[in-house]
Amino acid sequence: MAHEQLVFCSDKETGLKAIVAIHNTVLGPAMGGTRLWNYATEEEAINDALRLSRGMTFKNAIAGLNIGGGKAVIIGEVKKIKNEALMRRFGKFIDGLGGRYWTAEDVNMSTQDMEYIRMETRYVAGIPEAKGGSGDPSPVTAYGVFCGIKSCLNKVYGSDSLEGKKIMVQGAGNVGSYLIEQLVKEHAEVFVSDIFEEKLKKITDRFKVQVVAPTDVYDRDVDIYAPCALGATLNDQTIPKLKCRIVAGGANNQLADEFRHAKMLKDRGILYAPDFLINGGGIINVYFEQQGNYQRDKVYQKAGDIYKLNTDVINLAERNDITTHEAALEIALKRIEDFANLK
Repeated sequence: MAHEQLVFCSDKETGLKAIVAIHNTVLGPAMGGTRLWNYATEEEAINDALRLSRGMTFKNAIAGLNIGGGKAVIIGEVKKIKNEALMRRFGKFIDGLGGRYWTAEDVNMSTQDMEYIRMETRYVAGIPEAKGGSGDPSPVTAYGVFCGIKSCLNKVYGSDSLEGKKIMVQGAGNVGSYLIEQLVKEHAEVFVSDIFEEKLKKITDRFKVQVVAPTDVYDRDVDIYAPCALGATLNDQTIPKLKCRIVAGGANNQLADEFRHAKMLKDRGILYAPDFLINGGGIINVYFEQQGNYQRDKVYQKAGDIYKLNTDVINLAERNDITTHEAALEIALKRIEDFANLK
């Protein structure tokens, strides 16, 4: 399935350099967050936009949403370039796409940034609640991941109780911190790692968790590894180190090579919860806002469906002796193909 459109945005006055990738619009206009990151090269940024937008197509499809997949990345250092002028200029580029792509928050972006973008275009969601939006989608993303984790626990251990289970959460950002809060409430033993000390301090000030050095994440003796930072942490180097029985986290594109590394996990007897399935809570949240019928209880109810969806994927994978990643893709692609044939 090829990408439909790749758009480069550049503005000398504000220093904006951005890329919008539209992967597929069969189910509806493309929707996915904007990420601000200091990419080493433009090629790296393009590859990230392409991978993330493709992931959004499958995430939106398997969640049962009537939107396609897209993603945007802004290139630069947060502290140096991020301001109202840049965000508003970016908003004008989004508006120029005429509704083919709707944006929302992703890494290093906030509800305030969405408000600035909203000044220039209506094709944005995740604006502050005080302005009539749905606010930060991170809590709903974390809730969906939490439901996915419990689904995996039920399959592996015969119970979805988290009590006493050891969980390694990699990444203490918005999603990671909300996930940790839910895990601690359920009496899990939580380990946390992050490359930013200030994020770790916020967590350790609030919760009784054990801090792990980034280099010691993968060979930690835990029940669950929950990647909640950047992608590609499941690769040739890390998978052989894993001692967990479950991988389930909020990060996008966790598998460096989606088919080979999914099979490596399967061959090692590690149950993998497809990332684009269990981290779908955030897009569910902003989708309800985009549709103009936002109701928080309905959003959480929809995100709660991730438990059953993930269970269905695990069962399909078992029946057909394929990876859970392949099973999730099969379900998502079938929905897109069925809709395309209907039209």
